[in-house]
Amino acid sequence: MRSRAEVDATLRTAKLNPAELLPVVHCLSFGPQAGAGECCLLQLEPGLCAELEAGRSLVIRGEKDEQAVLCSKDKTYDMKIADTSNMLLFIPGCKTPEQLNADQASCNVIHSQIAGFSNNYWELRRCRPKLKKLRKLLMEDPYEGPDSRKAQTLTFSKYTTEDLLSVIQASEEEILHQLQVLDACKIEGFWRILEFDYEMKLLNHVTQLIDSESWSLSKVPLCTCLEELGSLEPREMIEHTLLSYGRKYIDDAGEVYFEMHEDKICRAIAQMLLQNAVKFNLSEFHEVWQQSVPEGMTTRLDQLKGLALVDRSSRPETIFLLKVEDLPEDNQERFNSLFSIREKWTEEDITPYIQDLCAEKQTVGALLTKYARSSMQNGVKVYNSRRPIS
Repeated sequence: MRSRAEVDATLRTAKLNPAELLPVVHCLSFGPQAGAGECCLLQLEPGLCAELEAGRSLVIRGEKDEQAVLCSKDKTYDMKIADTSNMLLFIPGCKTPEQLNADQASCNVIHSQIAGFSNNYWELRRCRPKLKKLRKLLMEDPYEGPDSRKAQTLTFSKYTTEDLLSVIQASEEEILHQLQVLDACKIEGFWRILEFDYEMKLLNHVTQLIDSESWSLSKVPLCTCLEELGSLEPREMIEHTLLSYGRKYIDDAGEVYFEMHEDKICRAIAQMLLQNAVKFNLSEFHEVWQQSVPEGMTTRLDQLKGLALVDRSSRPETIFLLKVEDLPEDNQERFNSLFSIREKWTEEDITPYIQDLCAEKQTVGALLTKYARSSMQNGVKVYNSRRPIS
């Protein structure tokens, strides 16, 4: 161990003025258990530090074949190792200059042992939650109603919130929000997605009742719906359909009503019409679609963004099903898939299919600049792939 005299001699050799330094000196030595790889360093932004200091947890998620991510309560971060040219030392109880009292005796020498060291640390970068797997898991066995044979067996895959948290690389809030987006519901404690034909059957019951009772689409009474349709389907499924396709509110008398979402209902009916056709004549589709939606609703092509694509280059013009949720989650793979479907895209057409790829504060224009090449075609800017598509 060094004495104060030895420290002062070292300062003189280094031609350092002790008066310009704090009087306290740390003398470091390696402890008996010191070694690399025993500890990992994680660089945290102030918000994540505050969460840990408040007693909340950060969770690392990912299976063996996945790149690990770190999740807080509401955000997801990529984890990457960053190398540093300076060796980072772990010194328990080490005090920073700010913590040291400048008035301490000048002979104060603190002997500290190095518990470990590292030449790298984990760096976090905010990323999109990886949610495509969530829909894939729930679609392994969609709910077909209480009378289906599957509902009477125990062989299908079922997932609780805890199950999903253990396999989906996203924060809890991001997972719960996506479950709402997917219109998933809890049945006997497990998250389920309704099979599309069964969902349309439920929606048809509701819209037919609205039509027969001549209700306003902005004031559909929950209680009457449950009384009238409860003999046809479980009351929980009727209410779930109203929640999926409407906005719940309570009037001044305390009665529960729903304001039905016209765009979402028209979109679902369009999907029903398109799912069994490879391509549909656009003008014929318009006519059939308008005839199929409840009276008082108006169909528009902008209701189908991210669901269907119009081909205006064909004669006659056609429309076909292309769901954004069926496309790859990886950025490059998504663009490859889109450019294999259509060689050149306008920004208006491609935006619904890439908007979900935008990272925080990133724009669609920035994505197109990175993954596509622009050109003019008949006075309109179009985008094609930067690389050959096989």
